[in-house]
Amino acid sequence: MSSKENKKIAEEVIAAIGGKENIVSLAHCATRLRIVVKDRKKVNEKALDKIDKAKGYFFTAGQYQIIFGTGLVNDVYEAVKEEGVSTTSKDDLNDVAAKQSGWFQRSIRMFADVFVPIIPALVATGLFMGLQGLLTQPALLKMMGMSAKSIPVQFTTYFNILTGTAFSFLPVLICWSAFRVFGGSPILGILLGLMLVNPALPSAWDVAQGKVAPLMFFGFIPVAGYQASVLPAFILGFIGAKTEKWIHKHVISSLDLIVTPFATLLVGSILGLLCVGPIFRIVEQGILHAAEWIVQLPFGLGGLIWGAVCQMIVVTGLHHALNLVEIQLLANTHWNPVNPIGSAAIAAQAGAALAVALRIHSNKMKQIAYPSTISALLGITEPAIYGVNIKYIKPFLFGCIGGGIGGFLSSILNLKATGMSITVIPGILLFLNQQLPLYILVCVVGFGVAFGLTYVYYGKHAFDSNKNSKKEDIEKKQNTFKQEPSHVSDEVIDAPVSGKIEALNLVSDKAFASGMMGKGIAIEPSSNNIVSPVNGTITVAYPTGHAYGIKSDDGAEILIHLGIDTVNLKGKGFNTVVKQGQKINKGELLGTYDYQEIGKEGYDNIVIVLITNSKDYAEVDPIASGNVQAQQKLIALTEPTMSEQAKGTVNELN
Repeated sequence: MSSKENKKIAEEVIAAIGGKENIVSLAHCATRLRIVVKDRKKVNEKALDKIDKAKGYFFTAGQYQIIFGTGLVNDVYEAVKEEGVSTTSKDDLNDVAAKQSGWFQRSIRMFADVFVPIIPALVATGLFMGLQGLLTQPALLKMMGMSAKSIPVQFTTYFNILTGTAFSFLPVLICWSAFRVFGGSPILGILLGLMLVNPALPSAWDVAQGKVAPLMFFGFIPVAGYQASVLPAFILGFIGAKTEKWIHKHVISSLDLIVTPFATLLVGSILGLLCVGPIFRIVEQGILHAAEWIVQLPFGLGGLIWGAVCQMIVVTGLHHALNLVEIQLLANTHWNPVNPIGSAAIAAQAGAALAVALRIHSNKMKQIAYPSTISALLGITEPAIYGVNIKYIKPFLFGCIGGGIGGFLSSILNLKATGMSITVIPGILLFLNQQLPLYILVCVVGFGVAFGLTYVYYGKHAFDSNKNSKKEDIEKKQNTFKQEPSHVSDEVIDAPVSGKIEALNLVSDKAFASGMMGKGIAIEPSSNNIVSPVNGTITVAYPTGHAYGIKSDDGAEILIHLGIDTVNLKGKGFNTVVKQGQKINKGELLGTYDYQEIGKEGYDNIVIVLITNSKDYAEVDPIASGNVQAQQKLIALTEPTMSEQAKGTVNELN
């Protein structure tokens, strides 16, 4: 594109965002322009949605992210920069965005930073519980000629280990994560957490059941183990990390190795057992009882309320705080009644998005809405909410109504999951017992109500009031199609790295998962070498090595993105051997990617391969599955004939 066109886009961005005076700072990554603003009320989001060449936008983590795609984003960034806008790096921009947020939003982010890393352990534990429930069902045992009493004790013990370890040592996981987030030494966090569940203390479960009495310190402080405890471990982790940092600053370096860990553990253990633990155990029990009270409101009212509002909470970004409630419920009762209600609400947003996809005439929105529906059915609602439903308001509200009705039904049926964090279709794994048909029913009801309301409400032309105004342009396109010869060209894109194929809509970044940036596929890498999937030209080669753009000789525009948010690593773990503008042959080395080291740094190391000009093709078909080797066939592209293009254009009038 010309500098004049880039300048025009930059002016559109600045105007939509509320002017230069409303921009705190600006940065970009491989595909997105990222902007922190002073006042969101000054942002014209409808204008953002109409910016030329933009593939969509969303607001998250305190910043607007406008998707332009590889190459173009660099040009737009430079054009906006030339208009006098303050710029910074992406990771510094995240810090600016955090500072712009209020204390409450920062607190929620803090909770998320601590709890999100331990969720995989709890997900696995929930699946083990579901598997145990499946294998010990009376009907299944009867088919095998067994009964509950005939199950070998070794089998029972093994499953108790699988299902009990994470919750018995939950304070250890939380203290470790809290120390990591708040700047302490994680190993000291582990040790403090172990002190909270030391076998020398009376077990929290035995004390609760009246089997043993707690230890009494100073005659009035009851002390017992903190098995399955959440909040005391979180607060202790915060205090312990801050204590360690303070001591470290005030101790001479020659004594630091001895004094700092000793004093940290001494202060932490005293506070944890005698002060923080007893106080926040009471607070934790209050939160737990409040959550149970809401969910167990009579006549299904708890499920109705929770199901209706939980996706509204997602929009505010406060949903990570609900992890605390679900973890507490599982740790204390081994059941999670919140999960099926949440699944119904998520399924409802999927239903609303599908209805939009079927009703709307905009091909751009269809390309967003269909993949967003699939993403939501797999438990990721952000693409459906931000990319589709909330744009038109009523689909989102209909989704909330569907979630409320599904949640109401879940409460009436008393559904309870064995785990957390996986919902809708993957959530089936948490209901491998007599509840499974009812769980499916609840999700279907939530989906169906939202779909039906959205589909019926929006008439055939509801979304496209300006459709007739496009008639002249469309007729011109038809005439052009008639004059051009018919041509069909197929192209195959090879795998740039060896690994295991994953569906694109399962990746953790919603911009990739939603398909807004193009169709493609993801690969869980098993090798370090990244090679060119085509013969072509390097259009993007970042110094950080985290992304490559290639235009094939046949016209495909390919983005290879290594990991999620790995631009923050500033090149650590990456090595690039090509330059922008360089000709490249299929199979030639682009660079190396230490995917194992990236994983250890806490980043998702998935490799994403996108066709960023997917709209130019009739079909973009992933043709690989399972494990794939570099240079094996990965994606097949089929160009439309001119008659097919004309037909698609005519459909915009119908």
